[in-house]
Amino acid sequence: MRKIELDVVALTHSVTSSHNYAVILGEVGGERKLPVVIGGFEAQAIAVAMESMIPNRPLTHDLFKNTIDAFGIELKEVVINNLLDGIFYAQLICWDGKREVVIDSRTSDSIAMAVRYNCPIFTLDNIMDEAGMLLDPEEEKKISLESKAKTPKPTPKKAKTFAEYSVKELNDLLTKVLENEDYEKAAKIRDELNKRNDN
Repeated sequence: MRKIELDVVALTHSVTSSHNYAVILGEVGGERKLPVVIGGFEAQAIAVAMESMIPNRPLTHDLFKNTIDAFGIELKEVVINNLLDGIFYAQLICWDGKREVVIDSRTSDSIAMAVRYNCPIFTLDNIMDEAGMLLDPEEEKKISLESKAKTPKPTPKKAKTFAEYSVKELNDLLTKVLENEDYEKAAKIRDELNKRNDN
């Protein structure tokens, strides 16, 4: 099957669900568009990379990129390789210096990674024939304007340190993190409480 290269054209609210977004992929050298419905977190991850924003702490996709970079693995391309019951499937095509490695991925995650690596995104001609669509110029203009207005923006803010919490807030937080079995954070909170008791 022939591969078709795609560009990220827009990121906007999904018309089918108010809680989701749609990333619109455009056929390079063609007029068809491939809309992929994604969640808010993934939309934010794509928007952050597209707008070259640097959050205070790495997002999950940044962490994954940093990890595979540290091991000398290169993301060569992303392929949206299947469409089943309205759900797109994708693969990350990687190179470890000796061999090609194919990793299954959610399409939204693969697009977020492709944007970070500035690597090509492809789909197969049968998927584009089935799910691709032509948008009239007015619809395209509307999507472009909506994507500028509604692209989810991260809200980077400085995390509150444990030293800034009151004793009551620390005890409440300790109860919560223990319920979530976050023992590492619980240990840090206990350290802060012990430090205050010693004073």
